[in-house]
Amino acid sequence: MKLLYTPNTRTAIRKLLAVFILLSVFSISSMAENTIEISPEQINNLDVQLGKLESASQIPLLTAPAKVVIPSEHEYIVNASQSGLISRLHASVGDRVKKGSLLAQINSPDLLALQGRYLKTISALNLATVNYQRDKKLLKDGVIAARREQETLSLYNAAILDVNEAQQLLEIAGMSGNDIKQLKNTHQLNSALNVHAPISGVVIERMVVAGTRVDMLAPLYRIADLNELWLEINIPQERVSDINVGNQVWIENTQVSAKISLLGQSVNPENQTIMARAILQGDHTGIRPGQRVNIQIIQPSDNDTFKVPNTAIAQNEGKSFVFIRTPKGFNVSTITVVGKQDNYSTITGDFTGNEDIAIKGAVALKANWLGLGSAE
Repeated sequence: MKLLYTPNTRTAIRKLLAVFILLSVFSISSMAENTIEISPEQINNLDVQLGKLESASQIPLLTAPAKVVIPSEHEYIVNASQSGLISRLHASVGDRVKKGSLLAQINSPDLLALQGRYLKTISALNLATVNYQRDKKLLKDGVIAARREQETLSLYNAAILDVNEAQQLLEIAGMSGNDIKQLKNTHQLNSALNVHAPISGVVIERMVVAGTRVDMLAPLYRIADLNELWLEINIPQERVSDINVGNQVWIENTQVSAKISLLGQSVNPENQTIMARAILQGDHTGIRPGQRVNIQIIQPSDNDTFKVPNTAIAQNEGKSFVFIRTPKGFNVSTITVVGKQDNYSTITGDFTGNEDIAIKGAVALKANWLGLGSAE
C-alpha cells in the first residue's frame, strides 16, 4: 500500500514532531530542575552533612497547654466530727501519712456528752436485761401473765437499740472500737478527740492552726493519693476532630507520658477550647498537682513516615523539600510535613528508607538549586 503525502499531511507531521520535541525538552528540563550536580569537594565547601532517614511510627499532632490535677476519688477533705478546740496538730503540708495515722487532737465538750449518753444506755440495758431475765423465769413458773413478760421484752429491745445508736454516734464522732470498749469497761470520760487519716497519701493543705475553735464538720486537712494523676488539656475546638481517645501524650522536657481517656463535650466560651483528660502513665516523679505544663499529642502512623531534623528541610513556593544524595550530587525530593516535635519533623515522601539526605546545609543546597549562589 502506497502512502500519499499531501501538503496537509506534511503540515500535520511537522506539528506532531514539534510537539514531541517540546515535550522532550520540557521533560529533560524538569528532570534537570530536580537535580543538583555537585562534587564532593563542593559539598565539603558548603559544609553539607549527610544522615540516614529515621523511621517514625508516630506523628506529633499538636502542642497544647495542660494542668496536672488529682482524680476526685483520690482526694479527701478531713473534717472535725465534733466542735471543739484544736489542741494539737500532728501533720504539716507535704507530709506523707498512712491510713489511720493521727492527724490532730480536738478537745470537745460535745464528745463528753456523747460518752455520757452511751454509758447511760449501757446502764439502762443492764437493768432491762435483768428485768427481762427475771420476768422470763416468772412466766415459766406461772407467777406472772404473758403480757408482763412481753412488756419487759419490749423495754429490753428498746435498750439494745439505744446502746447501738449511742455507739454509732461515738464512731461517727471519731472514736475507735477500742476506745469505745475502753470507755465501756472503765466508765472514764475523755474529751480528747483524735482525728485520723482516712487514706494513705500526702497532705496537700492544712486549714487550721493549733488553738483554733472549730465547729462540727469544719475542714482540717486535704489529703490526696498521688499515685494517679490526670492532665486536663485545652484543645482548640477546630482540632478536636484530629484527636482520639487512646492517643499518647508527652509532657515537654520530660520523659513522662499519658494516654487520653476522655474528650469533653462542651466548648469553653472564653478561649474556645475543649477539655481532654489524659491519665499519666508509669513513673511521673517530678510532676505535681496544680502544675502547668505544655504537652504534645502523638498519633500512630498508618503510612511510611520518617523523622528528620528541621535543618534538613528546604521551603520553596509553599512546598517542602529534602535533598537525597546521588553519585553526581543530590536529587530534590518533594515531601509532606505531617508533624513537628522539638527540633525534628515527621515527613512522608517517595522514599525507600535507605537514602542518605542532607541533614545540614539544606539552605546552601537550595540556593545552588535555584541558582542563587555558588558551590565554590
